[in-house]
Parts: sequence; structure tokens; C-alpha cells
Amino acid sequence: MELKGKVAIVTGGSSGIGKELAAQLAGEGALVTITGRNEEKVKQAAEQLGVNGLRSDVSKPEDVQQLFSTILEQHGKLDILVNNAGFGAGWAELGELNFDDMVNVYQTNVFGAAMAGQEAAKIFKQQRSGNIVNIGSTASLKGYAKGSIYASSKFALRGLSQCWQADLRPYNVRVMHINPSEVTTAFGTGNGVSRPEVENKLRPKEIADQIIAQLKMDDRGFVPEVTIWATNPW
Repeated sequence: MELKGKVAIVTGGSSGIGKELAAQLAGEGALVTITGRNEEKVKQAAEQLGVNGLRSDVSKPEDVQQLFSTILEQHGKLDILVNNAGFGAGWAELGELNFDDMVNVYQTNVFGAAMAGQEAAKIFKQQRSGNIVNIGSTASLKGYAKGSIYASSKFALRGLSQCWQADLRPYNVRVMHINPSEVTTAFGTGNGVSRPEVENKLRPKEIADQIIAQLKMDDRGFVPEVTIWATNPW
């Protein structure tokens, strides 16, 4: 797909993988809107990247609906949705899980992604074209100690990706699921500040490079799922 002139939404686009991907999409000539909960952070990132920025919390259905209404008002179409917004919390063994932590994580990682996908699908079905990229995790492939809440949310997102692939292929819509392993982003820092790069760990760039390559594949084909590992993280 030629990315020039394509309309793209990147949720959670003010830092990390989302910000790098937005930069690369804009560099290819796409018309990009990034979103996030922190209005000032979104504004600063949008100005830095030269893209559009909107404060939007995917965990709130009314925000999601308003986001897609705004995009249609501005552009009259949508070509790419990247469900990148997500976070982790409540790291605990079974027997010590916190219900509120589970609800909060699922509200963004699962329900928010699903509602964004829902709004995008309405547009894509009418257009008979479109692309959804869901940012999963290697945690969506294998559980681990104290990971019940986060890993299960990413397992759920992976299940959504597979269901959407079956739902939307008849409409020429591509749904791609990306599983990064550890990336030096703000994930898990608690303060929204990205961790410094580490020579043997993945950067947001490696993940964005892969997504751009998949989007640029001719529309007649797509890669349903890809996992990206650091070569030697030890």
C-alpha cells in the first residue's frame, strides 16, 4: 500500500512505539493523528512530529466515538488504525490480584482497543478497505509469574486480532497483530518517561520499521502476526 495521503490514527502516540511509528508514517506522507490521555504531552509530541494531536482516552467509549467523528469530519475517510495505547499494572501472584487493577488494565488494553476497532470497522466496511494494527506483546504468547493481569489482557487482544481477521477479510480489510518483546519505552516506569536505550534491547524504531514494512505490502496480502525479539538481550 502506498502510504502517501493515507489517513492514520495512532493511539497512545505521544511516546515510545506510537510516537516513533507516527513519525515514520508522517515521513511516508501519511496524514497522522496521535492520541493520548495527557493533553499537554500529546500537544508537544504532535508539534514535534508535525502531525495532528487529539486528547482521547480509549478507555472511555465517548472519547473513542468523538475521535472517529472528528477524523471523518477532517478527512472524510480513514485508512489505518493502530491500537497502540496500553499499560501494565497489578503485578501479583494469584491469590493477591487486585480487582481494580484488572478492570483498569482491561479497560484500555482490551475494551478500548475493541471499541476503537469497532468504530474503524464501520468505516472500513463501507470503504471496502482499511488496516488495523494491534500492538500486542510477547506476553500474549506465554504467561509468566505475576503476569496474570497484563499477560491475559494481551492474550485477549491477540484473540480479538484473530477474530477481526476472520470478520474483515471479506471487506478487503487487513488486521495485523504485532508482538514486541522488551522495548526501551516508558512502559512500566510509572512516570511516563522513556527509559534510556540499551545496546542489546529493542528500540521503538525496530517495531515501527516492521509495521511500516507490513503496511507497505501490496493490499492483496498481509502478515497476520509477527513477533519481534531482541537478538541477544542477556
